[in-house]
Amino acid sequence: MLRKGTDIMEGQDNNRQDLLDLQEFDEEALKKESEELLEMRFLTKENAEFTRTEGGFVALKIKGAGEKDSAEDERPGEGGGSREYARVGVYLTFPLTNPEEFISIREADEKAKEIGIIEKLSDIEKDQQEMLREQIKLRYFRPIITKVLDIKDEYGYAYWNVVTSFGACRFTTQMSGDAVIHLSDSRLLVTDIDGNRYEIPDFYQLSVLERKRLDLFI
Repeated sequence: MLRKGTDIMEGQDNNRQDLLDLQEFDEEALKKESEELLEMRFLTKENAEFTRTEGGFVALKIKGAGEKDSAEDERPGEGGGSREYARVGVYLTFPLTNPEEFISIREADEKAKEIGIIEKLSDIEKDQQEMLREQIKLRYFRPIITKVLDIKDEYGYAYWNVVTSFGACRFTTQMSGDAVIHLSDSRLLVTDIDGNRYEIPDFYQLSVLERKRLDLFI
């Protein structure tokens, strides 16, 4: 019985040590990840080259960015060699107010880890700028509402019948919450129940009747 009790205690001690080792590992990994997130890496035409893939996506080659041990040594444009990404994601930091600046380039997996930031789109070669703009348009597809034909309010939902920059469209929004928000005194952003976004660039350019239909949200 004594031996059995000793074995149990030894097993518990081993489990505690394994747990401590795991906690130390996780803490180090978390620390490194936090340092990488806090470090801002700028991508320019001097250190980055974007190309189009056969599937219509965007690939990235960072010039002179070798694999190093520390986050500090991983800055684009420093170190020896280069690093290539077969596909990257293009994200806007300020999609509504500043779509041409602080563009985040991320890995194309589910974690979407940030590779670097383009401070200004003009910092990239012109042909590559257009390539990135295409990716931005696909990710942030936002039709412009040019006419508000009708809006019906029923059971807490609003049913819209509009004309957009891509043609006639019908969609549904909630009556409460942030279905329609002001981006400025005259600019409105409409979000439907599926998360699709529509923009009214100038509320006052609509007719009096159209503006009246929007009274439910203004």
